[in-house]
Amino acid sequence: MGMNPKQLVGEAAAAHVKDGMIVGLGTGSTAYFAILKIGEMVKNGLKIKGVPTSKQTEELATTLGIPLLPINEVKKIDLTIDGADEFDAHKNLIKGGGAALLREKIIASVTDYYIIITDASKQSEVLGSFALPVEVTPFAKEITLMQLKALGCEATFRKKGGDLLVTDNQNYIADCKFERIPNPVELNLKINQIPGVVENGLFTEMADLIISEDGKGNLIQIS
Repeated sequence: MGMNPKQLVGEAAAAHVKDGMIVGLGTGSTAYFAILKIGEMVKNGLKIKGVPTSKQTEELATTLGIPLLPINEVKKIDLTIDGADEFDAHKNLIKGGGAALLREKIIASVTDYYIIITDASKQSEVLGSFALPVEVTPFAKEITLMQLKALGCEATFRKKGGDLLVTDNQNYIADCKFERIPNPVELNLKINQIPGVVENGLFTEMADLIISEDGKGNLIQIS
């Protein structure tokens, strides 16, 4: 029985972590394995400081004994490891399936080397098969939804239980199904010009390395 694919790519990414680094810790089921491995490395003497992208990751890192830096003390992050919901050959990403996209993008924006770990099934020719998550303010959310739909997508607010899902930042998530996003750089700008939008899940020109695997236990690296 081989290693779980998520564990395989998570541990391959953790191997990039070196002594003395400030490390961004991603959110989700694949990042989880990278964080477990980093926790083990810390127990064995690795000295790093972690910056979590969500409350969930913060709790996990604390349990594992990974020392954390408060986000307000962070100026620069050496390396961040995070997952993605979809990616293309140009390393454009859709993220936000775990509703942590705002914190993830803030942390990515000050990261020197950004590693994305994912299984190969998430690769697409053209982004858009995964609905694009957009974080919106609760104020006038229906107006924001209408303006998102005007960009050519089907958009619905994400629910958890019977209620609207509330993010770590007390906002809502609109999941926007575009089918095809031929120009993610342009769409990212258009979405973020809508006043009620806080941020969206298109991560363009940010990833330095994508580590995935082919379903047979072989690593695939796109840099």
